[in-house]
Amino acid sequence: MKSVLKMLPAAGLALGLVLGALPAAAQQPPKPSPAAIAAAKEILTLKNASAMYANAVPGMVEKTKVTLIQQNLNYQKDLNEVAPIVAKQLSGRESEIGEGMAQVYASEFTEQELKDLVTFYKSPLGQKLINNEPKAIGLSMQYLNSWAQNFTETVMGAFRAEMRKRGKEI
Repeated sequence: MKSVLKMLPAAGLALGLVLGALPAAAQQPPKPSPAAIAAAKEILTLKNASAMYANAVPGMVEKTKVTLIQQNLNYQKDLNEVAPIVAKQLSGRESEIGEGMAQVYASEFTEQELKDLVTFYKSPLGQKLINNEPKAIGLSMQYLNSWAQNFTETVMGAFRAEMRKRGKEI
């Protein structure tokens, strides 16, 4: 009887975990349809998203090589020779990024929304957005950096003024 009483809290905890997981499993979004995935891939193609990750494999190989050289200076020559071999072996794996991105888009938008986006991106305005958005983002980032620099001076002035009120110069 005592051993059953000792197991009761553990069994209750296990049951609670199982029952607690049921609503979470029921709330998982449905798997995107093949048509949704196809539309997402078309959007990514129209937006030339592959340019973002085209050099991911060689970049990761180079980054890893540099890290390994820093940790193993005696193997620098070998690691430099091995890096192109590893890059060749792993070539093409960047396509996994595109597949993953398509899955993300397909899980964030309905199939119809994705089809509507394809239609939009093929329209003159959509093409203009695709062509001009990188420049607009770049200019926006320049503006943000300039604003942040100027605003930092404003914040610094406010700190100095408040500290002066306390008789402390900074």
